[in-house]
Amino acid sequence: MTDKSVPASQGGVSYSGTVVPVILSGGSGSRLWPVSRKSYPKQFWPLLGEKTLLQETALRGQKAGLGAPVIVSNAEHRFVIAEQLREAGVHDARILLEPVGRNSAPAIAAAAFTIAEQDPDAVLWVMAADAAISDHGSLKSGLDAAVAAARKGYIVTFGIKPTRPETGYGYIEQGTALDGVDGVYAVARFVEKPDAATAEHLAGQGNYLWNSGMFVASAATFLSEIEKFEPALYACVQQAVAQRKTDMDFERLDPESFKKAPDISVDYAVAERTTRAAVVPAGFGWSDIGSWDALWELGDKDASGNVAVGDVLLQDVRNSYVRTNGVLTVALGVENLIVVVTQDAVLVADKAHAQDVKTVVQRLKDTGRPEAENHRLIYRPWGFYEGLIEGRRFQVKRIVVNPGQKLSLQKHFHRSEHWVVVGGTAIVTRGEEEILLHENESVYLPLGIMHRLENPGRIPLTLIEVQSGAYLGEDDIVRVEDIYSRP
Repeated sequence: MTDKSVPASQGGVSYSGTVVPVILSGGSGSRLWPVSRKSYPKQFWPLLGEKTLLQETALRGQKAGLGAPVIVSNAEHRFVIAEQLREAGVHDARILLEPVGRNSAPAIAAAAFTIAEQDPDAVLWVMAADAAISDHGSLKSGLDAAVAAARKGYIVTFGIKPTRPETGYGYIEQGTALDGVDGVYAVARFVEKPDAATAEHLAGQGNYLWNSGMFVASAATFLSEIEKFEPALYACVQQAVAQRKTDMDFERLDPESFKKAPDISVDYAVAERTTRAAVVPAGFGWSDIGSWDALWELGDKDASGNVAVGDVLLQDVRNSYVRTNGVLTVALGVENLIVVVTQDAVLVADKAHAQDVKTVVQRLKDTGRPEAENHRLIYRPWGFYEGLIEGRRFQVKRIVVNPGQKLSLQKHFHRSEHWVVVGGTAIVTRGEEEILLHENESVYLPLGIMHRLENPGRIPLTLIEVQSGAYLGEDDIVRVEDIYSRP
């Protein structure tokens, strides 16, 4: 690196001599639609148990005895991430906020620059927020080997031993063993996601591994290779980190600098070009949970090979995955199906076409369907709201405000609102008034009046909102004051 000057740390966390988990939480998981959508992607859902995929990933570092993680995410999901980490008991995490998505290479570079401020030789363990690992014992031994190689200047990935031909993963050709580091091998080459025939061939070779997308390298090594192969990216991200701002518990990368960074994955930017690439062959039960058939494979199956999640009734059904988020779902006389039911969409697919769900999502986007990216349940820093009924010049929503939280001070130009409290206690600002409302009490907010909603209690505040007016879009909000720094 030509410039090793970095600003003082803003986080107060020391990484010297440690391995730092770096978690990338920027994906949308479109192949798991309709559960995973851009507004609330798969890493925030409990798809395999009680904890969400993000929580499981963050706890993975704790189980390995490592320090607090650094998480790179977009600003929209910052409060969801912070709350899920708190619920999981993961403390002292640093959350870096990207102003725009620029793929994995700039995201990892931002984490590396941030960590290098205190210790350029700290080792980064980079992983996506939405993958699963079942064998933590094998993971620990594999990680130990990867860290040992990383301390010798290698950029190490984990190659997963194939259990079947798979077209959804890239492959790594395992080369010769590295001297002085047991269990680590040179990378002979990377192979793009193959077609079915090529996947069949590679899976049977014995020296080809699935590319897990996890990387282990020192901050100094990674930044040195970025500077060598992508100097423009290096310069843009270095400046974005140096000029970042602290916002509550978050660190916002400088927008103007970061937006100029090339949009490129770490595979294309570094892994496929460096002479330092190494791989640890692993068998620790990894899955990127990239499709519904992957969840079927990982799920607990009944005697007929079915995975049922939620209020599901099956009769004469075999080898299927059926999931519902509340609506009674019945399947009769079918096999090899994926059935996923949410409040506003239903997916029915042959398991053999699980990888094609993303093409359906793209068709929905092309036709302007909101279900492509947004749930009916919309999460906000203060809680969430849910659309219940919509008609000409009116709509009805359920609003839930978490204890101690409040909405922005705002007004609308095109609608009036009527709020009815159905649970908890509310403080309502209406113009110059401040009104305390209890259960079964209501307030009317005329068009154009300044207003705010706050939950002063210890239990969630739930109310029903009835909007009426000529235009009811969410962009008809003029925020005057907001504790969450939203525009």
